Amino acid sequence: MTEPLFCFMPRWKEELVVTGSGGTFVLELPMGILSAYLPTEDEWQRRAPAWARSLWPALKTELEEWCRANDAQFYIDASASVYPDR
Repeated sequence: MTEPLFCFMPRWKEELVVTGSGGTFVLELPMGILSAYLPTEDEWQRRAPAWARSLWPALKTELEEWCRANDAQFYIDASASVYPDR
């Protein structure tokens, strides 16, 4: 098994902090029903941090695995937020 590219850390503001070799960004993580949202690949190319744009396939796979391990639902949605960590 290969080493993961990303580390996922839930934060109290319904945010999922994602850290990779190039930096950190935040995805939505609503807690009513624990769910992670990832923008579609096209939207990802427009809105993701430059260092992570080519990593969407790996991020999708790793986030799906994280969701399974944490009993969270996983959604790909064009309107899903992605923004820099403050």
